[in-house]
Amino acid sequence: MENNLRDGPTTIMHLPDDCLLFIFQWLDSGSDRETFGLTCHRWLHIQNSCRRSLQFQCSFSHLSRSSLSQTSNNIGSFHLYRVLNRFQWLQSLSLSGCIDLPDSGLTHLKLHGSRLQTLYLDCCFGITDNGLSLVATACSSLTVISLYRCNITDVGLKTLAESCLSLKDVNLSHCSLISDHGIRALSQKCCQLRAVKISHCTNIHGIGFQGCSQSLAYLEADSCDLKPEGIFGVVSGGGLEYLNVSNLAWCIHGDGLAAIGAGFATRLRILNFRLCRAITDESIVAIAKGCPALQEWNLALCHEIRIQGWESIGLHCCYLERLHVNRCRNLCDRGLQALKNGCKRLSVLYMSRCRRITTTAIEMFKCMRWNVEIKEEEIICIAPDRAFQF
Repeated sequence: MENNLRDGPTTIMHLPDDCLLFIFQWLDSGSDRETFGLTCHRWLHIQNSCRRSLQFQCSFSHLSRSSLSQTSNNIGSFHLYRVLNRFQWLQSLSLSGCIDLPDSGLTHLKLHGSRLQTLYLDCCFGITDNGLSLVATACSSLTVISLYRCNITDVGLKTLAESCLSLKDVNLSHCSLISDHGIRALSQKCCQLRAVKISHCTNIHGIGFQGCSQSLAYLEADSCDLKPEGIFGVVSGGGLEYLNVSNLAWCIHGDGLAAIGAGFATRLRILNFRLCRAITDESIVAIAKGCPALQEWNLALCHEIRIQGWESIGLHCCYLERLHVNRCRNLCDRGLQALKNGCKRLSVLYMSRCRRITTTAIEMFKCMRWNVEIKEEEIICIAPDRAFQF
């Protein structure tokens, strides 16, 4: 007792760092967590060491580089160095919209990048294969990377795939220099690959996915130049649950999409064919029979589907809950009747501007299938978050 009085009273400042860390982690209020570090340098260090995620406030649009240049912060190499030096335990970092960040800025990831699991480089126009090589060297624990609109090639993607073997989610949308060679390296090296976005990558034909891991469950391939053999490659892994191949009217002809129903896509739950105008009844029949788990199917603006196709959907798509048929020119009363008599789990039918369907047929459908909600507004695309979160 006498020693305690002589040494003075014990305060919170005498607590070891692990106790302060425990206190910080139990703070529920966001404002309390933000002001915790204002107490002193020691408490600031505790706060910094607890930071796991960081996103620069770069408000940007995906529309054009000009719109980005007006809204993005001028984040350079020095800023990134200071951030990584302060927050040394980051697991997630977003540099999206840092359009002036050069490859050399990513050298600072060597200091503390080994803990990063998620990295967003969307619209970082200054990042090339050299920068991606630095990422591959410094961030071998990455599981998620987004490279939307980055100027990278197959060389950089191959380097990344060879070093970051734990990659699960990869966004390559609008990476116009990527081809099937880079996709092949990614799908063969990264055996845990789960979700890939390649929308608007016109040099990717799909054959790079041939023999991919069964873990690949999500593929976003809107407006890609997929070939029939590429479609087969896309589903060859056997684990696909979500597939968006919309807007393929100019590149898929005949029955190229029938490969989806060849027996490899039995787990497929969500399928988007919007604007696939060349798809035929033969493809529809094959998919309806070969993809029994389908829960949502977007066939908006698929004009070549006729009676045989609609009857096959009604007969075989037993688990279908949502169906998009907006502006299908050849959906007539008989086709709607086939949907009415089948698709027993259907809960929502998106239908507008189907001019061959009479008012009487619609009223009959509503009467017999009163539990199905008919929505007339057109849904541009299926929300992928019902399948996965990228």
